[in-house]
Amino acid sequence: MAKKERDRPPLKLELARQLAVFLDNRPGTLARMCEAFGEAGINIFALSTSDSVDHIVFRMVVSDATKAKRLLEERGALVVSTEVLMIDGSNKPGSLADIADRLADSGINIEYAYSATHPDAKKGLLILRVSEPKRALKALNS
Repeated sequence: MAKKERDRPPLKLELARQLAVFLDNRPGTLARMCEAFGEAGINIFALSTSDSVDHIVFRMVVSDATKAKRLLEERGALVVSTEVLMIDGSNKPGSLADIADRLADSGINIEYAYSATHPDAKKGLLILRVSEPKRALKALNS
C-alpha cells in the first residue's frame, strides 16, 4: 500500500438529496424559509447561496428533503432536487486535494462544492455535486 493511501483518513460519505430553491432576493426570505423548516422539524445540514438582482438560489441538504420540498412548493417556490455526495471528513490541509484527485482519476467531474468548518474542528462537512454520484461514491470508498 502506498504511503499516500496509508495516511488517508477514513471518509464517512453518503449520497444525499440536495434542494435548490429559487426565491425572491429580498430581506427576510431566508428567515421565513428557516422559520418554516423549524416549525416542521427540518434541520439544515449544509447551505449555500448564489444571487442575482431579483432572485436567490439556496442550495441545501436537509434532514428530510421530501418534507422540505413539499413545504416549499406549497408556498409557491420552485424547487429542484438533485443527488449530491455528503462527505464527513477530516479538516486538515490536503484533504480536499485527495478527494478531488481520486475523483479525477476515476474521470468524475466536480461541478461545484460547498462546505464550512470551524478552524479548530477536527472534521468538516463537504457537499459535492459531481457528474456521476454513484460512481463517485464507489471511487471514494475504494
